Amino acid sequence: MASIVKQESGAWRVQVRRKGRSISENFVRYEDAKRWGIDAERQIDRGETPTLSRVAKLKTFGELIDLHIADMKDVGKAPGRSKDATLAMLKRELGKLNMVEIDRERLIKFGRDRSKQGAGPVTIGIDIGVIKLVMSHAAAIHGLPVRVEPVDLARIALKRLGLVGKGNERDRRPTDEELERLAAFFDGNPRQIIPMSRIIKFAVATAMRQEEIFRVTWSDLNERTKMLTIRDRKDPRQKKGNDQRIPLLAVSGFDALALIEEQRSVRGNMDDRIFPYHHKSAGSAFTRAVADLKIEDLHFHDLRHEGTSRLFEAGFEIPQVALVTGHKDWKMLRRYTHLRPETLHAIAAARAA
Repeated sequence: MASIVKQESGAWRVQVRRKGRSISENFVRYEDAKRWGIDAERQIDRGETPTLSRVAKLKTFGELIDLHIADMKDVGKAPGRSKDATLAMLKRELGKLNMVEIDRERLIKFGRDRSKQGAGPVTIGIDIGVIKLVMSHAAAIHGLPVRVEPVDLARIALKRLGLVGKGNERDRRPTDEELERLAAFFDGNPRQIIPMSRIIKFAVATAMRQEEIFRVTWSDLNERTKMLTIRDRKDPRQKKGNDQRIPLLAVSGFDALALIEEQRSVRGNMDDRIFPYHHKSAGSAFTRAVADLKIEDLHFHDLRHEGTSRLFEAGFEIPQVALVTGHKDWKMLRRYTHLRPETLHAIAAARAA
């Protein structure tokens, strides 16, 4: 039988000791304490873990999301920016629903709605994965009566409907002419504050991501060894502390170190960052220029693809290219590589020399 004692604060403390297990909770009302004690004993008898009172009160999917975030923060693994944005979206779309309402039919409707909003198969697949993560976390960690089977069934249905699946591999590479036109466009605009021409060349020379370019600092640069350290580089398995040193090469048609020196000659070291501009502003400028020049289907991220491909075309092997791009999964690196067949002549000539 659960032991219930009134404390000096006026709260009721209930202690359950059963089958070698012990658990306690505090309640304002005696009735709540008694009810929880009886439920906790029944759960232990069934071989289950008693649910804490604060968790047992949770009813909506939005509350499960908050519980998941709080638990992750408690163990020092707060959601990263991408996952945090997904969780915020899920809370807006599904947060008010009771947990039992998150069933197969509702999740299929969610997938259809997301598709109408413009989300692709990969994005919707990630959304469904995060929903399952939140629900399985509540069931596994807190013993909440949450069923994850409907999520798996919904994923199967959405996959059959073509709403969940692998993304199409993008093989768009800018031509030399397109890069020259972009450089001329920015160099010919006296009102252009961000040195976009230099940044475009640097993106190809280093195969760095857009955000990484605008985050590196002068202290990250070692001119003697021609190395640059990229802090907290993107890694699905390691959100922080994933620093990587990359070589500043001149094999892609652009000299990465020379471009940095050119930036220094213009800006000096007055700023801590080498390229002290906002990455979103640079991205917007690139998008506007592509539209004005009527260049079809070219994104800033395609410059990373281009840089990666040029490293292979220069004769580097997969492990060597990974030292520049930061890819841990070589299969993923293959997706970023689209070689032009005519470049094999240059590789063959270099090997014959």
